[in-house]
Amino acid sequence: YAFLHGDLEEEILMKQPEGFEAPGKEHYACRLLKSLYGLKQSPRQWYKRFDSFMVSQGFDRNSYDCCVYHSKLDNGSMIYLLLYVDDML
Repeated sequence: YAFLHGDLEEEILMKQPEGFEAPGKEHYACRLLKSLYGLKQSPRQWYKRFDSFMVSQGFDRNSYDCCVYHSKLDNGSMIYLLLYVDDML
């Protein structure tokens, strides 16, 4: 479900899903406003949104691996967040 939270930057049209066609408008297309799970742009859009949130929360992105975030607490301890596809460790 994570991919459903990505905002699209370009206009994407899709055929109406089977069984959900509007009567009399079967040849119309749907304009997507949000990502869909099977859309090629979905993972990238989700990652961009996730990345901007993590940076806004004070985490730094690792310069060698863009899926590793870290933050140093006031007491000197470190927090590491490892992102794998749409799951976090």
